[in-house]
Amino acid sequence: MRTPSTSTTGSAATPGQGSTPAQTTTLGRATEPGLATAARLMRLYAVSRRIPAALAAIAGCAIALRVALLGHWDAYGALQLPLVIETAAATMVAATVASPFGEPERVCGRWLPFLRLAATVALTATATSALVIAAATGGHLAGGTLDVIRNVAGTTGLGLLCAAVLGGGLSWTGPTAYLLPGVYALYTQWHGPALTTPWLWPARPPRDLGGALCAGLVFAAGLAVITVRGARDRPGDGE
Repeated sequence: MRTPSTSTTGSAATPGQGSTPAQTTTLGRATEPGLATAARLMRLYAVSRRIPAALAAIAGCAIALRVALLGHWDAYGALQLPLVIETAAATMVAATVASPFGEPERVCGRWLPFLRLAATVALTATATSALVIAAATGGHLAGGTLDVIRNVAGTTGLGLLCAAVLGGGLSWTGPTAYLLPGVYALYTQWHGPALTTPWLWPARPPRDLGGALCAGLVFAAGLAVITVRGARDRPGDGE
């Protein structure tokens, strides 16, 4: 006896009606490995760039600032010492852009520019927040929050530019070299003639627009260069 054709149609319709749970299950299984892969990629990037060590160093800078604020400093010393600590924190951020893998990573890592951008912005924000919080826990920071944001951002930009030109292992040279005229510019505010150029933003008032623009431009330039091409590959940078 032949099976009625309607049963074939009915049996074909049944899988179609019940395909939604199967599709949902398949999509769910596909999404979980994707998230796990992304998390693993970010973890490997953080470890390869020594970001955990940089975070520990930034925490040390925040503790040093808090301890320093316990002392009694004269007018320009109260600004010079925080600038030294802010420079150290910015140097830690810039040091994380060095790649231990070089050209193979550039060729194969299509997510690499996004990781560089996200990691650098997050570390800069972390360094700024850590110093601000350290100063807010009972201390008095002479320049205030705006001064910390401007100095850390601008100095980090210098470090990023040095990493792109000289290599990640030498990213500290820009912030360290800039610290010398920065400290001197603060000194000249009390022992003239005062240096008033906005490119020496540490010596400008916290709400000074020119100093903020110069620091922001340097940070934006360094961030753009590092995001697009990364730090210059030099032997031993990733060792």
